[in-house]
Amino acid sequence: MRKIKFWKMSGAGNDFVLLTGGRRDGVELKELALKLCDRKAGIGADGLLYVNGAGTSAVGMRYFNSDGSEAFCGNGSRCSAWWAYGTGLIKSRKFTLKTISGELPVEIAAAGSVKMRMPDVQEVLSGFKNACPPGVKVLHFLNTGVPHAVLEVKDLERADVRGLGRSLRHNRVFGPAGANVDFVKVSGGKVLVRTYERGVEGETLACGTGIAASAVALAAAGRVRPPVALVSRSGDKFRVWFKLTGRGASDVFMQGPAGIVFQGEIKC
Repeated sequence: MRKIKFWKMSGAGNDFVLLTGGRRDGVELKELALKLCDRKAGIGADGLLYVNGAGTSAVGMRYFNSDGSEAFCGNGSRCSAWWAYGTGLIKSRKFTLKTISGELPVEIAAAGSVKMRMPDVQEVLSGFKNACPPGVKVLHFLNTGVPHAVLEVKDLERADVRGLGRSLRHNRVFGPAGANVDFVKVSGGKVLVRTYERGVEGETLACGTGIAASAVALAAAGRVRPPVALVSRSGDKFRVWFKLTGRGASDVFMQGPAGIVFQGEIKC
């Protein structure tokens, strides 16, 4: 067995194990995600982050869900950026994060708060009547780095996020990869969001790509206007800026919390 140094990170309650250093390929990182993210036999997390310096103005990162699948992650990306700045890996408050979804500019906006560019949304599709659960008239489908289905509900607290989320996540209308599912409600000038995440296969306290997807989908439907204030299940606040295009959105930026919870070593 070897000792691995790690940092436990949180982006609005969406939690991660962060590793750095060495040369780790995708096979090893998948195995580590499965082991370290296990909440009973490991450290416990929604996913694994692997961060390395990529120069004086860029940081490279990879993200693996707790089931070992690699993906893009908005909260994980912001946590990686905060860790890189907070530990001195990079000195500038503005730099580039190299992700599976491309090179994305980030800015340390304040202590524990990171503003980050998200991938452009090519198209927001709406309708999907055959997939809508009772009481929901329309679903929105879009990609903010990962695919999301967004549905507006009247009672967010009583929404069956786990049951409906699991069912919709695998619905064939969203393609073979399925989708994360965001349950949203517009209240008091803010958008309240709960998300069922694929790869975690359950509700998380926050989902960065889901926050962005909810803002863009509701704006495209005429329910809100950018910039959009949103609140995750954890109660943390986010803000999303963007420009609506003919079918999607460009210049998408999201700001939200990111922090180090603790650090340690584990035998693995």
